[in-house]
Amino acid sequence: MPAMSQSPCLWTQLPQSSPSPCDRYKHACCSHDGNVYILGGRDNGCLGDFWRYSVVCDEWTELNCTGEAAPDDLEEHSMVAHQGFLYVFGGMLDSAYTQLRCPLWVFDIAKQRWVHCQGKTSSPQTQTPTNRKGHSAVVVGSDMLVYGGFVDMKGSSQDFWSLDFDTMAWSLLCGSQQGSLGPGPRHSHSAVAYQSCMYLFGGLKGLREQRDFWKWNSTSHMWTSLKNKSGPSRLMGHSAAVYKDSMLLFGGGESQNSPKNCLWRYNFSTQTWAQVATLPGSNAPDKIHHCCTGLGPSYKSSSSSSYSSSGLQPRLLDGRVRPFKNKCFPAPLSFLGSEGAIELETFSPDRCYGSKTLPQSSELVNSKEGLLEKDSLQIGNCLTFENKAFRNKCTDEDLLDEEEGDMAQHLPDLLLVLGGRPCTGLSPISMWQMTLTDS
Repeated sequence: MPAMSQSPCLWTQLPQSSPSPCDRYKHACCSHDGNVYILGGRDNGCLGDFWRYSVVCDEWTELNCTGEAAPDDLEEHSMVAHQGFLYVFGGMLDSAYTQLRCPLWVFDIAKQRWVHCQGKTSSPQTQTPTNRKGHSAVVVGSDMLVYGGFVDMKGSSQDFWSLDFDTMAWSLLCGSQQGSLGPGPRHSHSAVAYQSCMYLFGGLKGLREQRDFWKWNSTSHMWTSLKNKSGPSRLMGHSAAVYKDSMLLFGGGESQNSPKNCLWRYNFSTQTWAQVATLPGSNAPDKIHHCCTGLGPSYKSSSSSSYSSSGLQPRLLDGRVRPFKNKCFPAPLSFLGSEGAIELETFSPDRCYGSKTLPQSSELVNSKEGLLEKDSLQIGNCLTFENKAFRNKCTDEDLLDEEEGDMAQHLPDLLLVLGGRPCTGLSPISMWQMTLTDS
């Protein structure tokens, strides 16, 4: 048995109100400046809707996904963010049409519209990848790296493509040739980017599930097989994100009908795996073909980290950085005042914030560990609770003056898991929040 991580995690389900996207799987998502974007996927059929979720405001907004530059209905596609643009690749329903065009779409976040990617092209494209599903896409520097995927009539692919965002030119990377060292044909796998390298785990090679683990070095252009003796079992349809100096890998299964809820952590420095324990009463969902995205300063995933490119800097309110603290409860709500006073009258004692009803003020005490309930150390959804605490301390004018991306820099470190099988039909999308207790 692998050693369990010393830092447990807290899972809480985030209830969704209307409007919100319906539950789905095989969709794509990424985050940018505190917003999470979701596109397409499947429920009873292929979906073509496009949504933005504001973590700060806890609100969904449906975005336009029509027009000549917008994508078709997509499933098992990819979406990454880079310097104010979303790049969507693959996922078209197979037809003769899919072989006639490069399945790439670009969304301008500032202008809130789909744009022709040729508008940024400065050199003619000589090679372009064909449509595929279940591939991976990560951002390394100013390139999007796309690996594998399921290609109609050909099955699993080991094509390895690079898209230069500056020229919008595609190139086929070395290591893609048949018989060369590397993961080989692969789809329904996961991939993340960390320090100019891409890490790829598991997936399907043809019809067989895999548990191998690979690193691509974008400087040397070489693949390296990494040890995985104590790591996850065979998985497909799982998800991964970079957290601090580690990769978090969640869910998936050994088959379409066997979703799991295991959370694994791979430390890039020590090259070791550990399964992350959950806090008592915190139950992770069984999910496969879901999406996950990290928010907060400790999540360095290239598809979600855009603060450095946006030029935003933390601002102060009344001389203190705010609005969020990143702690799994119990945690100090220091921005409520240096004296530690808590204005409990601002909360409704009979309203449930997350999974637990807030007790009366007499049942709460302050300590160095933060806000504690006398008989319990859990208060449910810490993101919702801290959002409400922050909103109470700030006036409407403060919120209006604050740039949304600026506020996003102070988000707590959290991992959102969205959708996946098993699905809940036409109900609002399943959304879970995972918070690690790391300091």
